[in-house]
Amino acid sequence: MSKKVLITGTSGGFGMLSVKALLEKGHKVTAAMRNTNTKNKEVAAELKNAGAHVVEIDVTDDNSVNNGVQDAINAMGGLDVVVNNAGVGVLGMQEHFTPEDFKKLFDVNVFGVQRVNRAAIPHLRKNNSGLIIYISSLLGRMCLPFYGPYNASKWALEAVAENYRTELSGFGIENCLVEPGGFPTSFFDKLIQPGDQSRNAEYGEFINAPKQMFDAFEGALAGNPDQKPENVAHAVLNLIESGSGKRPFRTTVDKMGMGDALKQYNEDLENIHKGILGNFEMAHMLETKVPA
Repeated sequence: MSKKVLITGTSGGFGMLSVKALLEKGHKVTAAMRNTNTKNKEVAAELKNAGAHVVEIDVTDDNSVNNGVQDAINAMGGLDVVVNNAGVGVLGMQEHFTPEDFKKLFDVNVFGVQRVNRAAIPHLRKNNSGLIIYISSLLGRMCLPFYGPYNASKWALEAVAENYRTELSGFGIENCLVEPGGFPTSFFDKLIQPGDQSRNAEYGEFINAPKQMFDAFEGALAGNPDQKPENVAHAVLNLIESGSGKRPFRTTVDKMGMGDALKQYNEDLENIHKGILGNFEMAHMLETKVPA
């Protein structure tokens, strides 16, 4: 059955690929992005020509989000699925990121998701059904050095999704996390650098470690053709086309070894949640109510 899907952050990477994958399967898609008439004018036109409805949404702005979500609903005649894909990354020594740097990152990766959800959930709740997908990261399950603020934001996003999962399950609204590894996308070209460079000398030669690690990882990506960003788009598509109540809460997407290493961690945490919530007679909140 065709779904009405809103995806944020579609100017490139996973977002753009997910839009195209869904359109090819006959779904109605609204592609949300910033700067549709300037920097992203060409990609907006490309997605529109492919069949998507394109809407301007800046996830850091309340009015932009509220107006954009309503525009999407009007254009598609409803809303079934929200894919929170908009995000930004970092690279550098954690000490050198200022509080303002952290705020900028969290405003997109965490607060932006909350803005979109608050705008969309009332419409999903009225239908007693819906799906919210969060594009998280394997770095939302473990930490790697030099990505500190990004790790923190994705760990926070995982908690946001965990809570929505339980609080919305009784309304038929399912919540799912997609946890990609690192992929060769434009995401890496937009990494936020530390706002304070005044302490660099105090780190000596170690100050070069973030760039060295990044270059080594890019080399590893180049040597692994199976690590294709299309894999993430296919994971999103599979979740959307799966039956309600049958979707895994977490889906790892990785061909570099990290994903396999973290699958048991995810399974163990799932069992922990079931056990602890069961002790409080709330385990049923982990299961989405499916209309009869």
